[in-house]
Amino acid sequence: MAEHDTYHALGDENDRGQGAPLAAPQFRPPVAPSPYQQNAAAFASQATSQQFQYRQIPQNGYQVQQGPSQEQGYSPQQGYGEAQQDGGMSGLGGQMSSMGLGSEGTGTVRHNKKKNRHAYHNLEQSTGSSQAFNGIPQGQVNPSQYLDQSAQSGPHPYAGQPVTPGMSQFPAPAGAPVGGAYTPGSQGQFGGGAADAPVPSGPGVSAQGRVDPEQIPSIPRSRDGPAQYYLDHIYRTMEQHLPPPATVPFVAFDQGNSSPKYARLTLNNIPSSSEALAATALPLGLILQPLAPVQLGEQPIPVLDFGEPGPPRCRRCRTYINPFMTFRNGGNKFVCNMCSFPNDVPPEYFAPTDPSGVRVDREERSELKLGTVDFMVPKEYWSRPPVGLHWLFLIDVGQEALNRGFLEAFCEGILNALYSSDAEGEENLVEDGEESNRAIPVGSRVGFVTFDKEIHFYNCNAGLEQAQMLVMPDIEDPFVPLGSEGLFVDPYESKSIITALLTQLPTLFSQVKNPEPALLPTLDAATSALLATGGKIICSLSALPTWGPGRLFMRDDNKLHGIETEKKLFQTEHPGWKKTATKMVESGIGVDFFIAAPGGAYMDIATIGHVSSVTGGETFFYPNFHTPRDVLKVAQEVKHTLTRETGYQALMKVRCSNGLQVSSYHGNFLQHTFGADLEFGVIDADKAIGVMFNYDGKLDAKLDAHFQCALLYTTANGERRVRCTNTVASVSDGGVESMRLIDQDAVVNIIAKEAATRMTERPLKDIRSALTEKTIDILAGYRKSFSGSHPPGQLVLPENLKEFSMYILGLIKCRAFKAGQEPSDRRTYTMRLLKSASPLEVSLLLYPRIIALHTLESTAGFADPSTGHLIMPPALRASFSRIEEGGAYLVDDGQICILWLHARVSPHLIEDLFGPEYTSLQSLDPFMSSLPVLETHLNCQARNILAYWGSVRGSKQITVQLARQGLDGSEYEFARMLVEDRNNEAQSYVDWLVHVHRGIQLELSGQRKKEDNGTSGVTEGLRAMGW
Repeated sequence: MAEHDTYHALGDENDRGQGAPLAAPQFRPPVAPSPYQQNAAAFASQATSQQFQYRQIPQNGYQVQQGPSQEQGYSPQQGYGEAQQDGGMSGLGGQMSSMGLGSEGTGTVRHNKKKNRHAYHNLEQSTGSSQAFNGIPQGQVNPSQYLDQSAQSGPHPYAGQPVTPGMSQFPAPAGAPVGGAYTPGSQGQFGGGAADAPVPSGPGVSAQGRVDPEQIPSIPRSRDGPAQYYLDHIYRTMEQHLPPPATVPFVAFDQGNSSPKYARLTLNNIPSSSEALAATALPLGLILQPLAPVQLGEQPIPVLDFGEPGPPRCRRCRTYINPFMTFRNGGNKFVCNMCSFPNDVPPEYFAPTDPSGVRVDREERSELKLGTVDFMVPKEYWSRPPVGLHWLFLIDVGQEALNRGFLEAFCEGILNALYSSDAEGEENLVEDGEESNRAIPVGSRVGFVTFDKEIHFYNCNAGLEQAQMLVMPDIEDPFVPLGSEGLFVDPYESKSIITALLTQLPTLFSQVKNPEPALLPTLDAATSALLATGGKIICSLSALPTWGPGRLFMRDDNKLHGIETEKKLFQTEHPGWKKTATKMVESGIGVDFFIAAPGGAYMDIATIGHVSSVTGGETFFYPNFHTPRDVLKVAQEVKHTLTRETGYQALMKVRCSNGLQVSSYHGNFLQHTFGADLEFGVIDADKAIGVMFNYDGKLDAKLDAHFQCALLYTTANGERRVRCTNTVASVSDGGVESMRLIDQDAVVNIIAKEAATRMTERPLKDIRSALTEKTIDILAGYRKSFSGSHPPGQLVLPENLKEFSMYILGLIKCRAFKAGQEPSDRRTYTMRLLKSASPLEVSLLLYPRIIALHTLESTAGFADPSTGHLIMPPALRASFSRIEEGGAYLVDDGQICILWLHARVSPHLIEDLFGPEYTSLQSLDPFMSSLPVLETHLNCQARNILAYWGSVRGSKQITVQLARQGLDGSEYEFARMLVEDRNNEAQSYVDWLVHVHRGIQLELSGQRKKEDNGTSGVTEGLRAMGW
């Protein structure tokens, strides 16, 4: 083992399983820019000398926890953490004395189906286990001690083979290696706790009869194993049964089934009937992210042009040509995979077939071998001639924006987005007209409007010496006083004019300072300006718009919180705002809002954000905006908004196989009537849509189920395309195979989207109750129908839903649904985020990732010399019991990243992390937003980890917010992120498992009473048929 890091070492925490590589993808995680060599060897002598210094720090009377291969560092494990943990477990022994955590064998594998029509064949995966434990008894331990005796006595009722030691999910003995190699579909085999000897109460309970938190399912462990595996393996879309966890970056090889980055099914094996699905209580849904970014190492999405006829489609159901359509009659007919209708092949598309029925040109046809493609479409698909995307910046120049520095921050963000150096971190500015460094593609245009009580338009034509301002004082009936040639310009032809304008705006309005902005009239004027072309609006706002038509008032009242009428605070009832939003969508216009609320002021996100939600846009909310802390975050997010892939004037249609039908959609869009196409003003790479299905017949278990999402949109460079995403799943008569192929992230995401949709309909208490009932329904359904004969006291969890309970607890604790007092703006913002967020963003929001900086190994945070991949340290569980005396921790929930420093953190660590001028917590700048670039080992490690995290997130960009113990208010945010503890007005993870297990036992015994205190309507929506 390499020399431990400079500060502290916990040897067994850093052991990770290694899998044998199948293929080497080209993906290289980015590392932070640095003036020195990015490798651990460069700092070997420095790390050694620093380690000697830090070991002189006194232990302060706290006991150091000893473990295998542990070296004593300067920062001891905290003794009071253990005491608190035990205190939290008191009283649980009696509740869970009979609670065991059982293991499941494999299920029956059917071999008599038409395999050539199936997406998946090998279903030999473990059906379930109790937790994400280390999988195999090792050393000299007799496996029979750890296996369920009832399971060993004979074949499992649902298994094709008896349980073997290799299938066991029980903990390894103490001192054994932690985990084996991770393989897809076997997440339970890596990582794990240690147990000295089996105890009668089961591996989930300690010898003292208390629940052992080490033995309950661990989300960090379930992420770290696949993350390591997919560094050296490619995800093959037709060969892999289960997609990687949403937080794991991977390289996908499209074999005809779309990558999970574009589409994730909740069940990759679908029951053939509604009754079989109801037995599982699981939702049948699809998470779509049609414009998801392509990762380095993956082939770009091909753009196919079929000319004037357009791409071939089924004449009956209008499904686009895809890899699962079959050809007959020598290639003269193609049979639709959705409705089985035989279509004539157009003459221009004809090609003969070989004896097996495969077209001879299949390998040359991307639409017949790839699951995700773009089709260029003819004029019949146009509503207007497509042009490059027009961006219109609406800039708040009111008093609050000036006083708080938000105006200057937003203008700097626009300049940074348009003219900063490229993504490789070059310092030089781009040259005018240099297409390779353009932030927006050729053909795109930008325009600028400012507003307070009046609306100001700017002519930035390249032929002028400086920008011309035209004032529109009549906000009752505003119009656009400029032609499109003056308002919208090429940002690189007019670079000098735009730069001068944005630089001078704060000074220009410094003497005006109107406190009340008129937002709705400005949005109406912007809609008029974009009416002919469509486009995207980026709007800043820093005060409640209380002037002019559409003026808003303070609606949030603490007296309304926690009662039936609270749901009215989460939606708008203003007809003017609804009308404007609808008009924007019909005109192909979308809005992104950047809203700063200095001091946490009320901004009525429910009304203002309604426009961005309906048009397919996004709201960036800064509830406690402070200059200069948040300036960098604003600048990065403006740049991300401008540079991510964006389409506008979009329509979406989802088609599925006969026997299924779409039951509901969830996301940011407009749908006039049920069954109509979804309409988007804009749609970007970060947006996800949830689609729910139910049965209108019965599926044929001999055939596969197919799904196709068709997104008709105009690209930013002015091309009208259809993005087709094709997904396939196998079908089985029962639910046994379905339980093996559950996508946990998709299930959690679809439940979160459904719950967020219900916020405007039902009280929050009912939604929290419904989420609890849904969790019990799913786990009890598995326990009742698929887990076999286990003692009723055992908590048996499906293999691929081990962490499901923790995710739902995180959902109950999130700001949208949590009990207690919470500003309605925060709740509404989180609600809309859940409705439109990708599985990656939702997963991080519900369970943050945590890394201890003071225990980093010397090689962590640097590229592996042999592979080039960044070596990431293992993540910690989100619990205060993992926080050590004198520790430093990075915590990231995908929205904000906090650097938490213990009150007794080493001065040497502070010096290495921030610079020699800082030696104490009090000397640090509380409003810092990034780490300085230093030539120290720890600083480089931290910056590289942050750069890597920044590449694996959603739309919110990563900056660092400091939280010093006992000094900064952001420490409360850090405590809120420790979701395994008792906080956010909800139970701890252990208490939650006790509660869920009790509900499962009552369900199995027939004594469970469904709550009917007004929640029946909500709960019904969480049943299998509604979902």
